[in-house]
Amino acid sequence: MLNLLLLTSKIPLAEYVEKIVNWLTDNWTGFFGAIQTGGQALMDWSNAALGAIQPIILIIALTIFALLISGKKWTFPLFTALGLLLVWNQGLWSDLIQTTTLVLLSSILAIIIGVPLGIWMSKSNTVDKIVQPLLDLMQTMPGFVYLIPAVAFFGIGAVPGIFASLIFALPPTVRFTSLGIRQVPTEMEEAADSFGSTAWQKLFKVELPLAKSTILAGVNQSIMLALSMVVMASMVGAPGLGQGVLAAVQKADVGSGFVSGFALVILAIVIDRFVQFTNVEPAKQEPKSPMKKWIGAITAVILLGSMVVGLFHTQQQSKKSVDLVYVQWDSEVASNNVLAEAMRQHGYQVNLTPLDNAVMWQTLANGQADASVSAWLPNTQKAQYQKYHDQLDILGPNLKGARVGLVVPSYMDVDSIDDLQQEADQTITGIEPGAGVVAAAQKAVKEYPNLSGWQVQTSSTGSMAVTLDKAIKQHQPIVITGWSPHWMWQKYDLKYLADPKGVMGKSESLNTMTRKDLKESKPDVYKVMKKFKWQPDDMESVMLDISGGSTPQSAAKKWIKAHQKEVDAWFE
Repeated sequence: MLNLLLLTSKIPLAEYVEKIVNWLTDNWTGFFGAIQTGGQALMDWSNAALGAIQPIILIIALTIFALLISGKKWTFPLFTALGLLLVWNQGLWSDLIQTTTLVLLSSILAIIIGVPLGIWMSKSNTVDKIVQPLLDLMQTMPGFVYLIPAVAFFGIGAVPGIFASLIFALPPTVRFTSLGIRQVPTEMEEAADSFGSTAWQKLFKVELPLAKSTILAGVNQSIMLALSMVVMASMVGAPGLGQGVLAAVQKADVGSGFVSGFALVILAIVIDRFVQFTNVEPAKQEPKSPMKKWIGAITAVILLGSMVVGLFHTQQQSKKSVDLVYVQWDSEVASNNVLAEAMRQHGYQVNLTPLDNAVMWQTLANGQADASVSAWLPNTQKAQYQKYHDQLDILGPNLKGARVGLVVPSYMDVDSIDDLQQEADQTITGIEPGAGVVAAAQKAVKEYPNLSGWQVQTSSTGSMAVTLDKAIKQHQPIVITGWSPHWMWQKYDLKYLADPKGVMGKSESLNTMTRKDLKESKPDVYKVMKKFKWQPDDMESVMLDISGGSTPQSAAKKWIKAHQKEVDAWFE
C-alpha cells in the first residue's frame, strides 16, 4: 500500500521550491536590488583599484611580499614572479584581477559569516545540530543549482557569482571554527575562568588564539572552494578567467581552455601559499627585522601610490559605455565582437558578456544590459520571444537569410529527413540543450516515423564542430543540428536535409533587441544598434578566421579594416 502511495502520489517538491523563490523575488525585490547595486559597485571599485596598478608593479610587489613572509625559501617568490608574468604575457591580466576580486570578496564574506556562526555552534549543541545538516546540504548540492536562485535574486554579473560562491565556500570556515574552539584544552579554559575572565575575554584572549591555526585552515579551504566556483559563476555573467574556460569548453578549444585553466591554477597556488605562510606557529616564525618591516612598508606605499595614479588616469579617460550580451555561439561571437570593436573604435567603452540563451533574454528584459544582436527569430528563440518581447524593444533584423536544420556531409546518400534510417548510429549530434534547433530536432524525431529509435545527443557548439570534423576526416556518416551562417559551410561540403513536414522551421533572421528605455537613456547607442546590419558572407568570413586560430577581437578588427566605410555608416 505504501509503495503504491509513493508511486502514485508524487510530492510536488519542485513546485514548492519554485513558489518560495518566486515569493522571495516578488516581495524582497528592493532588498535584493540594494544588495545587487551595492555589491556590483563594490566589485567594480575593487576591480578598478587593483586594475589601476600597473601589472609589473603589482607582480614585483607580490614577489617582495612573498620573499618577506617565506624567509629563506625562494621557491614561492620565484613561482609568484614567473607565474604572474606568464598570466600577463598571455593577455589574461584583467581576467586575473576580476577573478581575484570575486574570490576575495566571497572569502571575506565567508569569514564574516562563518567565524561567528562557528563560534555559536561551538557554544551550543542545539545550534550545532541544526546547522550541521544545512552545511551538509550546502557542500553536497551541485554548484550549478545555486546559480538558479542567484540569477532570480540578483540578475547577472559578479553579484550572483559571489552569492553562489559564498554558499558553496562557507561550510569549511564554519566547521573548522567550531572544531578549533571545541578542541581548546579544558585546562586552559579553566585557568581563564579562575582568573575571573568574562566570556568575551576568554573567547578573544584564549579560545580564538589557540584555535587560530584550525580556523585559518578552514578559511584556506573556503578560498579554494570559491576558486572552484569561478567557471560556474561565469555562466551567469561573472567576469574573469572562468569566462575564458567556459568559452573554450563551448568551442572545444583545448589550447585556450588550458591557458585560462592554468592561470586559475597559478592564482590558486599563490593565494594558498600566502594564507599558509600566515598560519605558521609563532615559535616557528623567523624574527622580523627592522629592514624587512621597512621594505614591506615602502612596497605597500608604492602600491597605494600606483593605485591612486591609475584610478585618476582611468577617470580622465572615461568613455561612453554600453553593455552587450550574447549567446556563446560561433555566429554570435563573430557579430558581437565586430560590433564591439567598431564601437570601441568610435569612442565607446564596451562590455561583452556571454550568457545562456534564456538568461540573455531575461537580462535584457530586466534592464541589466543594454542590447543584444543575437535574437534568432522567428523559430530558434521563439519561446524566449513569446515570454519577454513585451519587455524589450525589437529593432528588427541585422542579418537576413539565416537558416537552421538537420545537416549532413554531401557524401551521404540522403537528401531528406524522410531518407534517414540507420545512419550515424541513429544519433543526431546537437548543441546546447536549451537551443531552439535542438528542440526542433527533438520534435523531428517524434514527427517522422522513420526516426523512431533515433536520439538527439546534446553537447555544445564546440563539441558538435569537433565531432563533425572527425566524422568528415574518417568519411563517416553524421547528422548534426546545423545552421547558417556558420564557418563550417566554407570549410566543409555540407547540405541541409529537406524537411517535408516543416518541423525545423523556415528561413530566419538575426535581430537586434534592446532594453525598453535605451532610446531615452542612451540615444546614441540606440541609433548604432538600429543601424547595425551586415551579410551572411561577412559573418562567415569572421567566423572562419576565428575557427582558424585568430582571436575574436583580431578577426573582428580585420573585417572592420576591410569594410571601414560600411562600419562608419553605422555611426552616422
